[in-house]
Formats: sequence, C-alpha cells, structure tokens
Amino acid sequence: MPRTRKQRREVIRVPRGETALPEFDRGAVPEGLVTRRALREMGLSPGDNEGPVAILRCRLCATRPNWSCRHPTRGFLLRVELARPKRTPTLAQELALDRAIAARSTCPKCARRYVYCLPLRSVGSCDPCAQGYEPSPDTYFTTIATPVTHRLAA
Repeated sequence: MPRTRKQRREVIRVPRGETALPEFDRGAVPEGLVTRRALREMGLSPGDNEGPVAILRCRLCATRPNWSCRHPTRGFLLRVELARPKRTPTLAQELALDRAIAARSTCPKCARRYVYCLPLRSVGSCDPCAQGYEPSPDTYFTTIATPVTHRLAA
C-alpha cells in the first residue's frame, strides 16, 4: 500500500511593498529592535510595546527579496527602550504556587510528595499505591520530624 503524501502548506505570496510592517533579514536588524526571546534573555518583558514594529524574515525568504515573509518561522521585532524589567513574584505568590504544585504532586493515599505531577484524575493515586509496590526514595520528598509548611520555589 503506497504512503499518502503530506499536504503541503499553501504559501501566500504578498509583494513586499504591500506589507504593513517593515521587514528585515537576519543580521540586518537595526539597533534597538529585538525579538521576544532576546528580551527574555535580557531579563526584560515587552512592557509598553503595543505590538511588533517590524518583522524578522526567515532564512528562506531572505533569498526572495521581492516577497513578504508569511512563514511561521518569522519573528516579530519589539523595541528595547519600551521594554520593562521582568516582575519578580512576591513570597505570597510563591507560596500559592508551591501549594498548587504540592496538591498535584502529593498522593492522597500515602501522603508522599513526589518530584513529579501525579495522574490524580485518571488513576487517583501514585503509581506505587495503584500497583502495590514500594517506591524508590529518590522519587519523593522525605519529610523530617516536624512537618514543613512550605517549600518555596525560589
């Protein structure tokens, strides 16, 4: 039986002059414009950027100077001067996150807190309780004599 071919994505070609945003090839981006990933690496959030101010063309479209880039691999460029520093969570937010993660990773039958999320909706307990075996000690947190009230993420 022959294989069926994957349907190719239809490329919509738009002349480069009709695009709403200016487009730049990789390596030719003006100073002060970066992608969201570059902002994240700098420890910044988009902040007051209302939206992208330019498009970073993909490598394929760099060989076609007359056409606009419509591929999913294109990047949107934002202004660095409008970016703000990332917000840091408060202790109350970290405590709420820790409680939420603890609820997802604590078995209701044996009360062990595992280092991964448990399938509580489908199975209802941890795998050792469901299958009836003793878990290895490196998969769950061991508690000391006094109960720990929180384990802050940061």
